[in-house]
Amino acid sequence: MNKSLLIIAVGNPSRGDDALGPSFLERLVELQEPLHKSDDIELLTDFQLQIEHAVDLENRTLALFVDASVSCRSPFEFTRLQPAEDVGYTSHALSPAVVLQVYRQINTDPPPPAFQLAIRGESFELGESLSAVAQVNLASALEFTHQLLMMPEIETWNRLARQYEIFSPK
Repeated sequence: MNKSLLIIAVGNPSRGDDALGPSFLERLVELQEPLHKSDDIELLTDFQLQIEHAVDLENRTLALFVDASVSCRSPFEFTRLQPAEDVGYTSHALSPAVVLQVYRQINTDPPPPAFQLAIRGESFELGESLSAVAQVNLASALEFTHQLLMMPEIETWNRLARQYEIFSPK
């Protein structure tokens, strides 16, 4: 049986700030007490999203996609996702919205409510470690995620997404 909340983090640990997704999960396990108290949260990491990740969403109440971004506001953005077609997508390197669309195509039920936590990165060179800026942004994202995990409910997450959009720096 699947756990209610799925957190999928993507990124390449060998490419500087692209490691923000996998680093997020590692630190989350180390720092977040809600994870230790809940057996209803599943963590998954991969280099990139693929079609098969749509199956991982089955029987979930909530989903959180975590990845590095060069274009989001600093330190991070938290947004509600909707299924979306991408006419240029292939079976590799999908966006979270396309994974939701694939889910919708292969299932009779709608996908679970899903959110994206995009953490700002600046250096993605092969062989580099996380930049100092990415480490600060990661810490902020983890602190914010603590709020999410304390109340893993769609209404709360929607409210936080709206608040974050209103109050986050541009």
